[in-house]
Amino acid sequence: MRASLIQIAVDPDEPVEDRRARVARLVREERGAAELVVLPELWPMGAFAYEAFAAEAEPLKGATYQAMSAAARDAEVWLHAGSIVEAVSGALYNTSLVFSPDGELAASYRKIHRFGFDKGEAVLMAAGEDLVTVDLPKLTVGVATCYDLRFPELFRGLVDAGAQAFVVPAGWPARRRAHWTLLAQARAVENQAYVLACGTAGTHAGVEQAGHSIVVDPWGEVLAEAGPGEEILRVDLDPAKVTTTREQFPALKDRVLGRP
Repeated sequence: MRASLIQIAVDPDEPVEDRRARVARLVREERGAAELVVLPELWPMGAFAYEAFAAEAEPLKGATYQAMSAAARDAEVWLHAGSIVEAVSGALYNTSLVFSPDGELAASYRKIHRFGFDKGEAVLMAAGEDLVTVDLPKLTVGVATCYDLRFPELFRGLVDAGAQAFVVPAGWPARRRAHWTLLAQARAVENQAYVLACGTAGTHAGVEQAGHSIVVDPWGEVLAEAGPGEEILRVDLDPAKVTTTREQFPALKDRVLGRP
């Protein structure tokens, strides 16, 4: 199957409404080029724009939901629409949205691990609790977000739930780009699964973004990697490679700790 990762540049001078329309257009342009399209974390306002979280928060089925649902339907793609600041019952969540090719919401995921060390997202947002997988026609995808990448137990839980690939939208800072690449490859190797990690470009709230979205195969080989600016990665995934990798090198069967 063909996947496209759209590495969005978040420009603080671009109004959120304009960026939402621009991103919807980019998704529509993937019609016929991809079966799965992935967007970054919190691309409407930027993952480090903490002061804007409350003002830009949306209900689950708010403006971003509506725009991305329509774009997925028009492009006839599975769309991981990155994440939004979701407002519900007086709390904020970093919530990912996954749409099917008919524009229906296939899944939502509230980020479990919040970044900030008692500041920023860690205090402004509530934590999700549930692991989420999505059954695509050819591949079962586990959903994680940015800082989650540092917590291998989450990914083992997704593997136990049937995941053959992980989709990880992010707003990862440039100063820790080496960790981004290393952790994406580690999660792929240890779980013998594809990793599709899509980050933002640009600088928002004074934090330069890493960009360098990356796709890693179940052996840890990098299939595609973006540069620092806005870019679209297109890559072919072979779902059978997950099965053959796990059969040829059955390390997951030798687990002793944390087996389901």
